[in-house]
Amino acid sequence: MPNAITGRHVTGSVVVVGGGFGGLQAALGLRRSGVEVTLVDRRNFHLFQPLTYQVATGALSPADVAYPLRAMFRSAPNVEVVLAEVDGFSLESREVHLSPTPGLSSAPASLPYDTLIVAAGSSYSYFGHDDWREFAAEVKTLESALAVRSHILRTFEEAEMCPDPRERDALMTFIVVGAGPTGVEMAGQIAELARGTLRNEFRVIDPGQASVVLVDTVDRVLQTFPPSLSAKAERDLRRIGVTTMTEQTVIGVDDHSVTMSDPAGAVTRLQTRTVIWAAGVTASGLAARLSEQSGAGLDAAGRITVESDLTLPGHPEIIVLGDMVRVRDETGKPITLPGVAPVAIQQGRYAAQLVRDRLGNHATPPFRYRDKGNVATIGRARAVADLHLIRLSGLPAWIVWLVIHLWYLIGFQNRIVVMIRWSFSFLTHGRSARVIDTPPVGGPELVAAGRPTPTGASQTESGRAG
Repeated sequence: MPNAITGRHVTGSVVVVGGGFGGLQAALGLRRSGVEVTLVDRRNFHLFQPLTYQVATGALSPADVAYPLRAMFRSAPNVEVVLAEVDGFSLESREVHLSPTPGLSSAPASLPYDTLIVAAGSSYSYFGHDDWREFAAEVKTLESALAVRSHILRTFEEAEMCPDPRERDALMTFIVVGAGPTGVEMAGQIAELARGTLRNEFRVIDPGQASVVLVDTVDRVLQTFPPSLSAKAERDLRRIGVTTMTEQTVIGVDDHSVTMSDPAGAVTRLQTRTVIWAAGVTASGLAARLSEQSGAGLDAAGRITVESDLTLPGHPEIIVLGDMVRVRDETGKPITLPGVAPVAIQQGRYAAQLVRDRLGNHATPPFRYRDKGNVATIGRARAVADLHLIRLSGLPAWIVWLVIHLWYLIGFQNRIVVMIRWSFSFLTHGRSARVIDTPPVGGPELVAAGRPTPTGASQTESGRAG
């Protein structure tokens, strides 16, 4: 079959949709496989999504958490990178349909494949309230993280010049919805930015008086961690100035407030100009496209059910992985795996092995996820780590968190730069990337930050390193 980009005839062609953790590992695993690989993504870089919240709070710069896809495959002549949107699939004719990504005028109309690997990820779910996206931003993409960074810094600047005490208080109130690892880490970083980095930089306001509120409907923060580590995380959050409001269901979000309800029905309304959303995810729309043509089932979050070898039912030539799938276990029961980077990485490597085994006519055992534990950072020298055999908190857990994230970070240069930035921040409380470089859009720039990720080859799958 001739490749649509190179025109060369190959014995096997693999199209990989998505340059996130899963898709990247699949493409890397096929570099020397003898097949022609085409990696499709709407962005030209791999994003290390577990650290985008640090971009949103000025601790890291965009280039620290992004690495060019073409640079990774410079020495792999069998891998072609295509910048395009994925519009859909023709399963019978084995084609991926494309359109130009914003800013480009052309893209191949379609790509033929012998094997298709889809790792298009997920985006945040607003639980049926998509109108909240206009006011509640997420930090799952680089664009949204930059918009949130500009918005947070701009609120302090606006509070400095605001003559109305009530409006000033609203400007300096930051609400994070979702008390999972991303929400906890985001709330902790905002609190440290206000109480550490910005201290003594303003003349009218005291950034240390900013109110950071972490809200969730569950009864404790870090629900997936053991209760003892959740309690330690909550204590650390309080120590750095974060107010936790658990068992509170968000029932309203607008440009001036967040409204919540507790189990007894009591309603609380907080005035704010900044809401960060970190609660729940929904699979890429490409999962629904695959479901329509294959008949594979979808769950409430839009995840498609795949076989134990990650293939689409009835279509062994299609491998789907990452946040957009549920995997059948040995009994045939669909299992939802954690939305963390190791899951996507292991699945991407498995997909590459499956393709290689098929080329060599070898059998491949079912996919099995090896859970090595979970970590979350609360702030400077504060973290919790559940490593199964051992549970850590405080400085030891924080060191484990640093090592894990540096290990998974793509690019030697990025690792060195991030290590230097973290060392500088630890010693000085400084954040060098505090630049307001995104203009407001139609009012608060969270309008732009909160827009859903397009259906195409998203990189937002599995947004946690551990």
